[in-house]
Amino acid sequence: MPDVTGTIAEIYRYPVKGLSAEELDRVVLTPGECLPHDRRFAIALGSTAFDPEHPEWLPKTHFIMLMRDEKLARLQTRFDVESGVLSIAEGGQVLLRAPMSDPEERRLVAEFFTNFLGDAVNRPLRVVSAPGHAFADARRRPNATTDKYVSLINRASIAALEAAMGIPVDPIRFRANIYFGGASAWCEQDWIDSGISLGAARLRVISPITRCAATQVNPVTAERDLDIVAALGRAFGHTNMGVYAEVVAGGEVAVGDPLCR
Repeated sequence: MPDVTGTIAEIYRYPVKGLSAEELDRVVLTPGECLPHDRRFAIALGSTAFDPEHPEWLPKTHFIMLMRDEKLARLQTRFDVESGVLSIAEGGQVLLRAPMSDPEERRLVAEFFTNFLGDAVNRPLRVVSAPGHAFADARRRPNATTDKYVSLINRASIAALEAAMGIPVDPIRFRANIYFGGASAWCEQDWIDSGISLGAARLRVISPITRCAATQVNPVTAERDLDIVAALGRAFGHTNMGVYAEVVAGGEVAVGDPLCR
């Protein structure tokens, strides 16, 4: 029998790259795919060449993103899968609702972000998507069979970072799909090229996740208030937090399910 290593604490998806996390109670994972609707849309810069007929991976710098555009953390966005409507709010006040399937409405979404970010971005912005494509941060790893991953973070590793920094660290800074508890700190870094089970699904861990300046941004205040990357380097000699894994056998995963090795 596999060893129970931890328990799933939270599950999140991010329908629009760089925008709000959406918490889920459960999700069905499919082999070779990321979470359904995760990074389904992105807001491309004016200089970005993206062909929806032939979608290819592009670095995050081609899109609006927290690493550069910390103001985005001031917004609360929600994508309704059934209606296809994206809602954008600030301070609890809804500023725009738009069906993402309508080209004209998508233009209004792009105009909203153009006005919100101002001269900080290369204009004109536009909403981009492509069937079956996810705007993931990680390009395909050489030891992977797909370019779509599930990101996992060990709550104990965050706790170790908090202890080293002497200050609380909001887990949402790391924008992972699955957070788990009950495991020892940094044990996930030893899982590369190993299999794990999440609920009814089976995954293979592909690589550690190297962190960037996006983690500086406080997800509540939108201020750059912590240098997470520097703190990781000083305390632990690396800049990793979490791991990427590919789904090899599908199934439902829910909060409270065991993580087994």
